[in-house]
Amino acid sequence: MTNQTSTDDAFRSLFATNMGVQQGERILVFSDTIRPDEAPSASDLDRRMRLNATARNAAGPPRELWRATFGDRILATLEAAGLLEKLLAKSAGPKEIDRAKEIVLEQGGDVVHVIIALANNSTSHTRYRALACSTGCRFASLPHFDPEMFHTSMTVDWAALADRTARLVAAVNRAEWVRVTTPNGTDMMMCKQGRHAKGDDGLLTAPGSFGNLPAGEAYLAPLEGKSYGTMVIEWGPTRKLDEPLCITVENGIAVTIAGNDPHRARLETRFAENANCRNIAELGIGTNDKASRPDNVLEAEKILGTIHIALGDNTGFGGTVSAPFHEDYVFYTPTVTLILADKSEQVILADGLLVV
Repeated sequence: MTNQTSTDDAFRSLFATNMGVQQGERILVFSDTIRPDEAPSASDLDRRMRLNATARNAAGPPRELWRATFGDRILATLEAAGLLEKLLAKSAGPKEIDRAKEIVLEQGGDVVHVIIALANNSTSHTRYRALACSTGCRFASLPHFDPEMFHTSMTVDWAALADRTARLVAAVNRAEWVRVTTPNGTDMMMCKQGRHAKGDDGLLTAPGSFGNLPAGEAYLAPLEGKSYGTMVIEWGPTRKLDEPLCITVENGIAVTIAGNDPHRARLETRFAENANCRNIAELGIGTNDKASRPDNVLEAEKILGTIHIALGDNTGFGGTVSAPFHEDYVFYTPTVTLILADKSEQVILADGLLVV
């Protein structure tokens, strides 16, 4: 376990380097508690409790989190306009969301300048996050974060990571297709036509910036309906599978799953609930040389020399498929080949070694 002094030092680095906090800015750090209907494993329970203790500002009811972020005046105005309850219930329509944004911007000076979301459950794709960022608030989301990461993947040379990520993004953006193969049998063709890769480098210093920490990836939403091939999944979000699962992909969606690990039933349930959960949503390439944990997907997908492929929603980063699900799967020692418009090819990862 780390001591309080080293945790304080880690927060100072987070505030100064990643968030660019200036004198006089207001910072909100929040976490979440374990609900009565949750049953985390012993190890995950320990992580959740340490995460909450690290945040030192456990989240109260959602309304109180909005109050802490936007202030009493904005909250009262939203409530008087009949918008707050709809925002909390995620039932606000487009016009209501636009009006809420107007109200927030009219009194934007009341909003905190920096938010550190040390919550196990992601707030990345919420109206709360979008409204906060619309005022210029910088927002770091750390779902599934383990406080030990402050002393591993968060100690990366951020300038070097940013340079590495930018070079990789520039290379990927020259491609029309990307082929991914791995020694375990994964072989995927992913269509990049009309899509733009972006980088997540952990430097959230510009007004309205938003990203995950720990950071370190180049990512894109493949063109829907085009990707095809085979994904052999050995790791789930928090554990190595008892037996690999083999997912067959056709026309941009997962069509079959083979294998006996219990995770198969979980995925099939998701697919049955909403067909959009089958969507090949994301291709990402890790760029963080201090990341190493395979059992926590937040860090695993950032490991230098890995790739990850996500299923489900991709509307937040350039895609068109909306789903109540987004789950990343990390693949090790991949070879990644870019196929350019003239049909020439460029290898950018060779058996997990970055060659760009």
